[in-house]
Amino acid sequence: MMRTIYPFNEDWFFSKSEEIPEQIPQDWETITLPHTWNAVDGQDGGNDYFRGTCVYAKKISAPENGNEKKVFLEIPGAAMTSEVYLNGELLARHEGGYSTFRVELTDKLKNDNLLCITVDNGVNDRVYPQKADFTFYGGLYRGVNLIAVEQAHFELIKDGTPGIKATPHIHNEQDIVTADITAEAWSNTQADVTFTILDAKGQEVAQTTIPVADGSAKAILTIDPVHLWNGIEDPYLYTLRAELIENNEVVDCISTRFGCRTFSFDSEEGFFLNGKSYQLRGVSRHQDRIGVGNALTYAMHKEDMELIKEIGANTIRLAHYQHAQEFYDLADENGMIVWAEIPYITMHMEHGRENTVSQMRELITQCYNHPSIVCWGLSNEITAASPVNEDLLENHRILQELCHGMDTTRPTVIADAFMLEIDNPLLEIPDMNSYNLYFGWYMGELDENGRFFDEYHQTYPERIIGFSEYGADANMQFQTNAPDVGDYSEQYQCVYHEHLLKCIEERPYLWATHVWNMFDFAADGRDEGGAHGLNQKGLVSFDRKQKKDAFYLYKAAWSKESFVHLCGKRYHDRTEPVTEIKVYSNQPEVSLYVDGSLFETKQGSVTFVFHVPIIGEHQIIVKADGYSDTMVIQKTDEKNPSYDFKKETVVNWFDKKELDPTCFSIMDKISDVTANPEAGKLWGNILKQARASRGDVAQSTAENKNLQKMMGRMTVQKILKQAGDTIKPEQIQALNDALQKIKK
Repeated sequence: MMRTIYPFNEDWFFSKSEEIPEQIPQDWETITLPHTWNAVDGQDGGNDYFRGTCVYAKKISAPENGNEKKVFLEIPGAAMTSEVYLNGELLARHEGGYSTFRVELTDKLKNDNLLCITVDNGVNDRVYPQKADFTFYGGLYRGVNLIAVEQAHFELIKDGTPGIKATPHIHNEQDIVTADITAEAWSNTQADVTFTILDAKGQEVAQTTIPVADGSAKAILTIDPVHLWNGIEDPYLYTLRAELIENNEVVDCISTRFGCRTFSFDSEEGFFLNGKSYQLRGVSRHQDRIGVGNALTYAMHKEDMELIKEIGANTIRLAHYQHAQEFYDLADENGMIVWAEIPYITMHMEHGRENTVSQMRELITQCYNHPSIVCWGLSNEITAASPVNEDLLENHRILQELCHGMDTTRPTVIADAFMLEIDNPLLEIPDMNSYNLYFGWYMGELDENGRFFDEYHQTYPERIIGFSEYGADANMQFQTNAPDVGDYSEQYQCVYHEHLLKCIEERPYLWATHVWNMFDFAADGRDEGGAHGLNQKGLVSFDRKQKKDAFYLYKAAWSKESFVHLCGKRYHDRTEPVTEIKVYSNQPEVSLYVDGSLFETKQGSVTFVFHVPIIGEHQIIVKADGYSDTMVIQKTDEKNPSYDFKKETVVNWFDKKELDPTCFSIMDKISDVTANPEAGKLWGNILKQARASRGDVAQSTAENKNLQKMMGRMTVQKILKQAGDTIKPEQIQALNDALQKIKK
């Protein structure tokens, strides 16, 4: 028997305690892994979920033939800091909640043992993340394994390594494509290693045997001809197997899948795969679900991938940390192009440098073999709550050097906050940049997104730039015939994404674009848009059961699967005498039927809009080349009150109100209001409340000078409008009344 991996998820005991027991107390909860203690309180709002230390405990026995085996504990994810104790003795400590680490138990095992694992997601100044717009779930949320190996075995400890590495080098001569595969493996003994490459059918393609020298074995094997990994069209995978041979016997065996492909980036034409232009259009993803937190099953990972595939995306930004290996595997299998990153996010910490280095080292070590991954993300919006100083810049330079030292095949990238100036020296460190822009949602106008990129590209035409985040929150309860920024309606999310889709299509120089987000996700500090503890920018609901209308916009633009979709099914009760019926489809012609009769046929692309008179209840059907969709709507005299996220709107309150122009009002620019100490104090109090409702990240941006400058160009009324329901109408009235008493 060689290597054996035992799932180790049953019969654990759990307590919100920091004490390591000598025996398991009777009042501890019995649980099965994977597990998080924040599945409920991390999703209900209030920013009050439990962050601290908890203990997992399990009784274990020494394995059979224990004297002949080495035994390791494998922990694929312990959020965020973990310590492993066996019979009360501390064996290991790991800082970082998203990567695999292993601990050898061999010499410490007795016949009967008590294994305890402490996990801590508490506040500190060393381990990332500490400030971000998502819940920092605590727990052993990816399960645990026991690994038993022979005395001679491949490496298991260093940076959670898989022990094996495959680096393809593609050659194309006279239309014959071949690949030289640099195969590497590490072991604890001076034995021989046999490397074998297998094709997708399991047939041997190449093989060689070499001796281990100084703990490692390295060889080059050739695939001639090679079958390329070609994105979603043909994600072909090979397997590299390494066998450790001692005394003519195989004592350990490991393997990894890999793909052979070339890729490059161009500042004018974007991304190229295998020498051909390959526009990257896709989404970002967080790893959590309602009622489950981040303790996801494989079936949940697979369902997420199927939904991403359905809209026709070909790229995924796996934010803002290392995801489960199962999901990277799914990306490889389905041809997705992946951006992988560490949680160096929002707020730079002076004492956190070593943690960024260790998390990046583990990310690259553990994910290197995945052909889907094309770049390493150094940080995300790190300037949102931190000034760009030398310590922050040096941290990024160290990460840049580390990435290039560990991987010469992939570039680095930073996701920059929208308030970061384009001439900031931080942008000069990575190989590429992408910006997170929210003009038309948090602030500003929709067309500012395109203007921003045009200015950047004109100023720095040689730089590679992408669009790493854009989105607008939508609560599917909220429906309207007059969508407007800040109303959280499903209709405004559509208006927003229609504009941004056009913006993207007109700018082929963007190396990749990623919708924020594919799924609604937990952010316990949020309390807005009729929801508590939830970021509602997803195209799909938190439970994955409902697809918002904007989901079908992207499916119409990106997917080859023929379909037609009627928007507004949840907008059943309508007060307008002539209502808008919007259709998304990837068919060139759609026909609308009202109560069984053809109303109109239109030709076009992606979005089709009809205006239909209504007087009672109507059945609406749309047809396109054999595909159809249907809904029922009705004319009502009064608006359905459940459709409004707030009972009153403040947007137009003051448009008709007579204001004293010699005094301040909410119609004034914020820069003018804040220049007056008395008026500025009033505005500051309101702004503080608005930030609090959007969580830690919004609050932490309070001192960002560039953001203040951007906001200064807007009126108080405009910002309040985009703040949605975070400020009540009566508060706005009171603010305006108070401002009207202050002379300019």
